[in-house]
Amino acid sequence: TRGKGGRGPGEHLYQSYHQVSQQFPLLVSLLLLASAASLALIILFFSRGMVFGESVAFVVVAIVGLVVFAGSLGLACSERMFSRGMKALSLLTWAALVTLGYVFIFESPVVSAWDQVYFFLFISFSVYTMLPLGVRDAVILSSLSSLSHLVALSVYLSRYRPTQALLPHQLLANAVLYVCVSALGIYQKLQMERALRKTFKDTMNCLESRMKLESEKRQQDHLLLSVLPVYIALEMKAEIMDRLRVPRAGGPHPDTPNNFHNLYIKHHRHVSILYADIVGFTRLASECSPKELVLMLNELFGKFDQIAKENECMRIKILGDCYHCVSGLPVSLPTHATSCVWMGLDMCRVVRKLRGATGVDINMRVGVHSGNVLCGVLGLRKWQYDVWSHDVTLANRMEARGVPGRVHITDATLSHLGGGFEVEGLGSLLDPHLKENSVNTYLVIDPRPPEQPGEGEGVSVPADGEGGSAVPTSARVTRYLESWGAAKPFAHLSPHITLPINTPSMDRMRGKDVPMGNVGSQRNLDRGRSQRRLEEAVHDKISEVIEGLNSHSHWFKSEHLNPLTLYFSTKAMEKQYRSTPVPAFKFYIAAACLTFTCNFIVQLLVSHKNMALGVTYAVTFFIFLLILFTCFVGDFSRCTEKGPPPLHWVSGLSGAVSNRGPLRVAVATLVMAVVLGMALLNLFFLPFPSGRDPCVDRNLPSLPMNETGPVGEEEILIAVPYYMSCCLLALVSCSLFFQVNFELKMVALVLALVVYNVIFLYTHAHLSDAYTCLLYPNSTLPGSHRPNVLKDPKVMGSFSFFIFFFTLLVLVRQNEFCCRLDFLWKWKFREERDQIETMENLNRVLLENVLPSHVAAQFVGQDRRNEDLYHQSYDCVCILFASIPDFKEFYSESDVNREGLECLRLLNEIIADFDELLSKPKYSGVEKIKTIGSTYMAASGLTVAPCPEGQQDTERCCSHIGVMVEFAVALMGKLDSINKHSFNEFQLRIGINHGPVVAGVIGAHKPQYDIWGNSVNVASRMDTTGVLGRIQVTEETARVLRRLGYTCHNRGVITVKGKGELRTYFVATDIPRPSAPGTSPS
Repeated sequence: TRGKGGRGPGEHLYQSYHQVSQQFPLLVSLLLLASAASLALIILFFSRGMVFGESVAFVVVAIVGLVVFAGSLGLACSERMFSRGMKALSLLTWAALVTLGYVFIFESPVVSAWDQVYFFLFISFSVYTMLPLGVRDAVILSSLSSLSHLVALSVYLSRYRPTQALLPHQLLANAVLYVCVSALGIYQKLQMERALRKTFKDTMNCLESRMKLESEKRQQDHLLLSVLPVYIALEMKAEIMDRLRVPRAGGPHPDTPNNFHNLYIKHHRHVSILYADIVGFTRLASECSPKELVLMLNELFGKFDQIAKENECMRIKILGDCYHCVSGLPVSLPTHATSCVWMGLDMCRVVRKLRGATGVDINMRVGVHSGNVLCGVLGLRKWQYDVWSHDVTLANRMEARGVPGRVHITDATLSHLGGGFEVEGLGSLLDPHLKENSVNTYLVIDPRPPEQPGEGEGVSVPADGEGGSAVPTSARVTRYLESWGAAKPFAHLSPHITLPINTPSMDRMRGKDVPMGNVGSQRNLDRGRSQRRLEEAVHDKISEVIEGLNSHSHWFKSEHLNPLTLYFSTKAMEKQYRSTPVPAFKFYIAAACLTFTCNFIVQLLVSHKNMALGVTYAVTFFIFLLILFTCFVGDFSRCTEKGPPPLHWVSGLSGAVSNRGPLRVAVATLVMAVVLGMALLNLFFLPFPSGRDPCVDRNLPSLPMNETGPVGEEEILIAVPYYMSCCLLALVSCSLFFQVNFELKMVALVLALVVYNVIFLYTHAHLSDAYTCLLYPNSTLPGSHRPNVLKDPKVMGSFSFFIFFFTLLVLVRQNEFCCRLDFLWKWKFREERDQIETMENLNRVLLENVLPSHVAAQFVGQDRRNEDLYHQSYDCVCILFASIPDFKEFYSESDVNREGLECLRLLNEIIADFDELLSKPKYSGVEKIKTIGSTYMAASGLTVAPCPEGQQDTERCCSHIGVMVEFAVALMGKLDSINKHSFNEFQLRIGINHGPVVAGVIGAHKPQYDIWGNSVNVASRMDTTGVLGRIQVTEETARVLRRLGYTCHNRGVITVKGKGELRTYFVATDIPRPSAPGTSPS
């Protein structure tokens, strides 16, 4: 099964794994903790000598909570009930906790602004980290609990206790605490899900890659054995594998430093790609003059540009009579699929109007597909905005296999339409590639009523003109299109001369995805069957692995992990794990800094301001700034490199911290110590003597002064519960260091728990006791109201410390297990990775050695468009096509190469080096036209004045052909240099032809310069039928080159698609050209 949104067949398996391996243990742990906490509250209540009648609501709610949590725990332990009622259990748990919190607040007549803040902090944090909810649901529930607590206390206290000390400050401090814990909870949740998905994805990718390679190995063996005898095939295969292993045995090659050109390419997800072709336009173009044809194209594509603007689509390029646009670029658009479909429907309607008004037999064929693209520009000259991906190729195929007058869409596009259109299903029978990839296709039904004859834009043009004479078809179409009044392209060419050429042709991109089935129908059927069998086998294998991982006691069943410490069973593996770089370490520091800052704000709001508060935080803020600078300075390496040389080492600090385990542990220890210590350090500087007891003597001397007079006791003691809340945030910050040693976090949590309890229950218990006396002044008298369990600050603080400690203990252990499991999978497949790399290289070498060149050329693509577009005529233009056929096999989309980005980076280097040649004065007459995939197109003679009559003048005007040959040889030299530095074996295949062409610019919004004509098509065929490392030319071009002093070898008569049989020649590239043009070679 294939997941929605292109997530792949393993998405539902991941959800199952996520539920059982993470959501289940965390929810069970939360319910266990809540049950234990409810029971502990009941025991504490009666152990303090309180009776049931003193707080009926408290006891009843605690007992009911215990029953609810225990019952929910029983339901959750049933896997069937858990999977079906996961969200209901989550909502029930959240509602029970919130109810407990409000009862604990209002069961006593004494209500303070800090009342149950710790409890609602726990609710917010557990919603993010312990309940099986999505981020959006968790944010909603956390916000509801926090905001309701703030609102309830604000309304109640402003009405019943408006004179409470520092009430606005306390409420603001509560808000800061809630915001901080929500931010930390979201960060924790995203990190946990990211780690778990990464673990699952690594597992699935490795298994899928292994099984695919096994299938490919069988296919390659079958291919090899069908060509060679068994013993020769086995010997050749063994020799190739030995040759591939030699470099690895000798160790890696040293990296050669290279200064890469800038790469302006980005990855965009969730876009829709449209290809539209005018059916019958080639026949119409043959009847038009150059002027009429260019005008026709400009008016028609100008109208398409207008439609694209109305439907929020961006035109990418024009390929002859093919229009290509994308919706969702450069800004994401939720309705990208709907916009593209409306774009296609409007284009079909416009062409129908044209056909109805002029009687010309043309139609519009539209294909739409939704997916992901890489978009940007390549090279240094003639920058052209373009898109690349397998989804782009599929959209192109949808147009080629579409129906004239209809919009042809894939199931991926249909899934984004939301039922807004009616469709007719076509299945995947129209194309073997679609069937092989299980792509179902549909035809969209236009929801608008059909137009009546004569309705719409433009004026109908009769077939008969004045006097009954017949009006040519081209004239009728041109006259009709002129009534649309499209803008002229030349108005947009100045002063931004680079804009008109930002849309390269990619008419060869279709050839990149021609399936291997084109070689033979039987091979196509076998490939389709094997692909289906492979998907089923991968699904079954992954299910087995997930079933093994989805054990409820997975912490205690791994043979590679110690069940108690989670250490790896081998020291080498443990050492390697601890030395693994942690690029996200700087974000752990940033999250801890957020906690530190929020604690500072809270203490600034409610604690007594004195010199100690300012000095301690000034020093620790400076320490934090130094640590943050150390961790993030690597992101600004470009800035530091521009500075003086003595500062260049600074940018390496970030890498040292994230890559070196001991240094990382030292920094993490320092940060934890600072955050944990500063959470309560200033508690020791509160100006409240230890012997002062307001319950005994009401006439004690005044405390220190502030701006408004003597400081009240409550104003000082109100900070005590907030210091406890700061300590809770500090405890949470220790769990944020995901890939830091588990024992370090455990030691930090245990030490903090002990120290905090000792301080608040023993050494500084007098502060809590004094504050309790202020809140309950008559609590020692018989019959008076005494503070409940959670109304006593020190009891409340200690209880909350233990609750958070056990919660964080579960989370820290779960996170540690996920990180170690991810490392374990990578380690298990590390040895296999070498095997995978050898097999990939073996498959490539086998294809190159077994398949003939003319068979391999079919995978490059022979289906070229005939682009007969005209603007200005030239008599003698030399056209060059230089292609790199091997780049098709090099390009792939995977996590390893960042979805194809690194492949395009190398292509960018190649094209950029080619472009640099154009800056030499020698090649000033050579004009780059465009890049078509991995093909470089250039022309010379576009700036030469028209040649007068006469043979000598003709030779002088065609001398630029020799310059083009020199340019071709220079391209080969550039590619050889790139091969040496990139360890590749690319070769150029070059085709050159000369003759008359038509150059033109079309498109009002994005004018595009191009050249067209039969000479261009023949030059393209010279490339596609050529040989790697050779320059192939036609007989006419060879005749001119011989007169210019070049040596040409007769290749013979070859069959050229669309041209019949032609005699071609190879230009000798190893003989220097004579200095004087026109002389004969000796």
